[in-house]
Amino acid sequence: MTTEPQPTVALQHPETAAPALDIVVPVYNEQAALGKCIRRLRSYLLAEVPYSARITIADNASVDRTLNIAQALADEFPDVRVLHLDEKGRGRALRAAWGRSDAKVLVYMDVDLSTGLEALMPLVAPLLSGHSDLAIGSRLARSSRVVRGPKREFISRGYNLILRGTLHAHFSDAQCGFKAVRADVAQALLPLVEDGHWFFDTELLVLAERAGMRIHEVPVDWIDDADSRVNIVATAVADLKGIARVGRALATGALPLASLRESLGRGSLVPGSQPAMLRQLVRFAVVGVSSTLAYAVLFLALQGAVGSQWANAIALLITAIANTAANRAFTFGVRGRRGVGRHQLQGLIVFGFGLAVTSGSLAALHGFAPAASAHLELAVLVVANLVATLCRFIGLRWVFRHGAAEGVTR
Repeated sequence: MTTEPQPTVALQHPETAAPALDIVVPVYNEQAALGKCIRRLRSYLLAEVPYSARITIADNASVDRTLNIAQALADEFPDVRVLHLDEKGRGRALRAAWGRSDAKVLVYMDVDLSTGLEALMPLVAPLLSGHSDLAIGSRLARSSRVVRGPKREFISRGYNLILRGTLHAHFSDAQCGFKAVRADVAQALLPLVEDGHWFFDTELLVLAERAGMRIHEVPVDWIDDADSRVNIVATAVADLKGIARVGRALATGALPLASLRESLGRGSLVPGSQPAMLRQLVRFAVVGVSSTLAYAVLFLALQGAVGSQWANAIALLITAIANTAANRAFTFGVRGRRGVGRHQLQGLIVFGFGLAVTSGSLAALHGFAPAASAHLELAVLVVANLVATLCRFIGLRWVFRHGAAEGVTR
């Protein structure tokens, strides 16, 4: 991961005690709205929030008077501080502010305060209590009240649908500018998040979810900011690239999510336990059906050239290797390259048993019906494969019994 440039920090009123909340407000050229919004936010914190709180204004290389106004606010109020970055990027600003904060819970909200502040306490309370690890405002929850145009509504719902289909995300709203995270969780996740712009939120949430973090969702009231400067097309392209990058990293096991899960206490409730048997059986069946179809095609293609026994052996060997790889990733959730060779070797041992069963069945058929047709041979082999499947499932569960410790599990 590339090293981020260090921000300039202006902390006019050092505090003796760390606050419970650090509310980060990233800004870029917000001279018109900044003063009013920060005063409104601060007034709400003093009147309605029973926890100590700091407001951190993270200036993203503004070229107007935003930084001057932010510094004036920090001079006026002891609970306001300023970070200035020479490069733009919401994710970059959050990384800088969250990475150096001493607060227990780190919050992010848009400067326009589009999200109703009444949702702040429901957002942070589960984190302060230790029940949840991250919290997000959701504009897509049933009880949320949202005012925005059809274009943004379509884009928001479409984006979250893409996340569900590609990265299997279960949170409902990735991009709402109203989020919070426990500081210890942020310190563990931030080094793994590469994006420094708008995809930062999504990447953080996906990694958190894959690492077993508990994400709390809060329905919000939200009014679209008509003065938003977000370039929708450029942001959408960048987000799609981010989805592809994160998806590739998850598929290849490039992220150490298993160790992260253990370090944050999100390991299995029962040491050494695997995913539910029913779910494994369903996934194993899907892989098995696909493998059987591939086996049938290969057997019929090879049988005329090399004979039934060799066609069976070759087709079974090829599909066994593919089957072991598919079950490793899909059924038992083992990712990464560690242990691949050993898993394939153990899979071949299981394959040897299947070969003995199917070859024995084929030999028995030829003993009773020497002139059996290729289709009858195939039917007998399919039945024999079904008999061997149960033993194969048990065998592969044994092969991948330590999978969670060796790769990234789903």
